[in-house]
Formats: sequence, structure tokens, C-alpha cells
Amino acid sequence: MTFGNAVQRLFAPSARPFTIVVGTIIVLGLFDRGTGYFFSIGTVFSVMQLFATLGLVALGLGLSMLIREFDLSVSGMVGLAGCIAVLTGASNPWLGAALGVAAGLLGGLIQGLIMTRLNLSSVGVTLGGLLTMQGLTYVLTDNQTISYPKIAVPLGLNAPLAGLFSLRSVVALAVFAIAALAMRYTRLGRDVIATGSDRRASRIAGLNTDRVVISVFAASGGSSALAGVLLSYSLGAASPVALSDVLAPAAAAAIVGGVSVIGGRGSPMGIAAGVLTLCILSSGLSAIGVAPYVHDLVTGAILLVIAILDAPDLAQRITTWQFDRAERQRNALKGASS
Repeated sequence: MTFGNAVQRLFAPSARPFTIVVGTIIVLGLFDRGTGYFFSIGTVFSVMQLFATLGLVALGLGLSMLIREFDLSVSGMVGLAGCIAVLTGASNPWLGAALGVAAGLLGGLIQGLIMTRLNLSSVGVTLGGLLTMQGLTYVLTDNQTISYPKIAVPLGLNAPLAGLFSLRSVVALAVFAIAALAMRYTRLGRDVIATGSDRRASRIAGLNTDRVVISVFAASGGSSALAGVLLSYSLGAASPVALSDVLAPAAAAAIVGGVSVIGGRGSPMGIAAGVLTLCILSSGLSAIGVAPYVHDLVTGAILLVIAILDAPDLAQRITTWQFDRAERQRNALKGASS
């Protein structure tokens, strides 16, 4: 295998998320210069705590992007589900968690039904869903932070396991594993990719694309709701403004994770790698003493490079540009010699 072929394989869309996360670890390790602040158990634990929340939201949003849609309501669902869990789970945390996740599934299901039955864009429907969920959250909490009385629950969720994980990060990893298996080995997973690649052709071929859209948005709502439940329980409180700004990081994580904005390409494991990249950047840069705004700059640079690499016919454009440039130079030399 030649060096060029190796580089091409490393930066192929399917392998790129894992190349980026490994490259991020190497670069931050070099900046750490052997001080041990980055390569530490505390940093790994911090990364996984961030992953537990951002990962589940990015997974839900990424699934909607796979079918060429965009679920704007994920950030609203995080806050609503967390508040429902805290309000209803005072005596039984399992009941609160179940009701919070059920609210997410129901919210996604309703939005999917509205889109498919009325043939509406996901952006408009989920924007309405986002505003509705935020309004409901403010009503339920009376615009105040509400505390959760069972202190044993946040202690249990945040207790280190093997020094690297917590119970909520293990739950998030398990959800990603289930999603990866479902996408790879079930018919629904293949239908999701087919719907995102060409919905019209899939419908002509006999695929019930409406069912796929509804299922994906229900899964997106459930995944985001689980993130809100775990976060609120782990903090021992719920707030109407908790993680209201999670949408942009989740979208960035999905794109870094190889999900195409035009649908039909991506995987849960790729999304997990994208989330890890952002979490490693956030915790790693903090560990080595870099200013927080650098995280946004680096993330933006990565997204820009990915956008360039994903540009249609990039290689052909570069070749054409190089040919035109060489042609202009030859013409200039001919003109000078004459």
C-alpha cells in the first residue's frame, strides 16, 4: 500500500471520525509536553461525563440528519424531560426516568406524524416543537430551578467506576452500542440509510419512508430525553434553561462524526467518535490551561476542513484549477518570449 493510498483510507468518510479523534489525542498530548495534566484519569473521567450528556443528544440529532432532516427540538426535550423526571421521581426515580423518556418518545412521535401526514419540513415542525417544549418547561417549573430530594441518586450516577466511567456514562455507551447494532444488523437500519440517500426512489421501491421518519424522530426524542433525565438526576436539580445551548455542539459532533448534512451517510459509532473529539478538546484544553474560547476556534477549524473535504468533486476541481493555472503560466511565458 502506498503512502497516498494510506492517507486516502484514513480520511475516507467512514474512517475520518476515528482519524480525527486519534489525531486530537496525539496533538493534545504533544501540547501537554509530559506534564501529565492531559493524560490523567481525571481527564478521562471528565471526558466521559461530558460524553454522557452531549453524546445522547448528538445521537438523536444525528439520526434525524441521516434521513436528511434536522431535529431542532432536541435541546428543548433535554430540559423538559429532566424537569419531568425530577418532579415525578421524588418517591421513585425509576418512575420519573420512565416518564421523562416517555415524554421524549411521545414528542418525537407527534412531530414525525405531523411531518409525514401534512408533508411539512422538519425545520418548521421541530422549531415549533422546541418552543413548545421550552414553554412547557417554564410552566412546570414556574421558571425556577427545582431540586431533587434523593441525594443518593446523584451520588450513585456520578460515582466513579474503575476510575474512568460513571453509571450515566456507561448508560450512554450502552445506548450507542444498541443503536450501532440496530443500524448494522436490522432492516430498520438499512431503511434509514435508504431513506436518507433517496427518499423518492425508496418510496417507489416499496419502502414505507413515513414509518422510517416517524421512528427516527421518536428515537431522537427518546435519546435526548434520556440525556436530560440523567443530567438532572446527576445534578440533583432541574432547570428550565439547562443545556438550552446544546444544539450547536450536538450538530458539530454529528458532522465531525461523519454524518452528511444531505443524508444517507453516517453511523452511531462515527457520531460517538465525533462526540469524543469535542469532549476531548473541551476537557483536554482545560487540563493543559488553554483559554476556553480556543475550543470553539479549533472546533470551527475542524468543521471547515470537513466541509472542504466533503465538497462535491473536490479532486476534480483541484485538478482543473491546477491545469488552468499551468495553462495560464504557459501562455504568459509564450507572451513574454514573443
